[in-house]
Amino acid sequence: MRLQVLGTAQDAGVPQPNCYCGNCTRAIENPAWKRRAASLAVVLPEEGQWHLFDASPDFKEQLVMLQRTFGLEGQVMDSIWLTHAHIGHYPGLMYLGKEAMSTAGVPVFAGRKMKEMLETNVPWRQLTDLGNITVQEITDGKPGQLADGVTVTPFDVPHRNEYSETFGFRIEGPNKSVLYIPDIDSWDEWTVDVLDACREADICLLDATFFSAGDLADSGRSDRDLRDIPHPFITETIRRLQAIAGETDIYFTHFNHSNPVLDPDSEARKFVEANGFRVAEEGMVLVI
Repeated sequence: MRLQVLGTAQDAGVPQPNCYCGNCTRAIENPAWKRRAASLAVVLPEEGQWHLFDASPDFKEQLVMLQRTFGLEGQVMDSIWLTHAHIGHYPGLMYLGKEAMSTAGVPVFAGRKMKEMLETNVPWRQLTDLGNITVQEITDGKPGQLADGVTVTPFDVPHRNEYSETFGFRIEGPNKSVLYIPDIDSWDEWTVDVLDACREADICLLDATFFSAGDLADSGRSDRDLRDIPHPFITETIRRLQAIAGETDIYFTHFNHSNPVLDPDSEARKFVEANGFRVAEEGMVLVI
């Protein structure tokens, strides 16, 4: 079984709309620097099956990336698992509708509040009314099955839940387990010790929205208050998890466009790698 990273950016991607900071300008001028909104896929190549984690605004490009990598051209995903209702994580569902793919009954797994939102609010309600998707409720700690011996367990994490609950996922493959937390407000607010959670996994992909408190100011957005968009800093996560960096593969993902780690020659990137942590790259494939 394979896990493919389809996107590694915070909701609006890189470049972010109406931004000409160093990272965004570089991505505008050279598409190789572009980063799509955070998303994963779990692929069972021999069975011709695949499962999507978050349907991002970059859904079209991510769909092609996965299908061309695994020779699954024309193969619709077997399920979609949603973390929460922020703009980087579910708008790609629109491409399943009658104006585009016009799918039939794709299972979409979401929390209770998000299920209600998708089933009762326009335009998402059209997807359920026409049977393009069927929304199935997930709850904290209750595992679901992707295939024989392959499970996904959602767990609640603290985040800005304006419209839905927020989940991380633990994916248990035949050989390795994966912890996926693209969005969380604070490790301190989580009822679980992040060190323990990561120690129990073989691979972790964790929220790395900001490197430090200086990110937004350095990008020219000093008008944004980090208290309104809380995320654990990479520097803090490294401090908390330093003890297991040699035994668990820890990747950072969900980078804000302002994050200096996006530049491989930056001191921030060198700091991450020198401490035994990794930067998730789009298209990378992990065996699980």
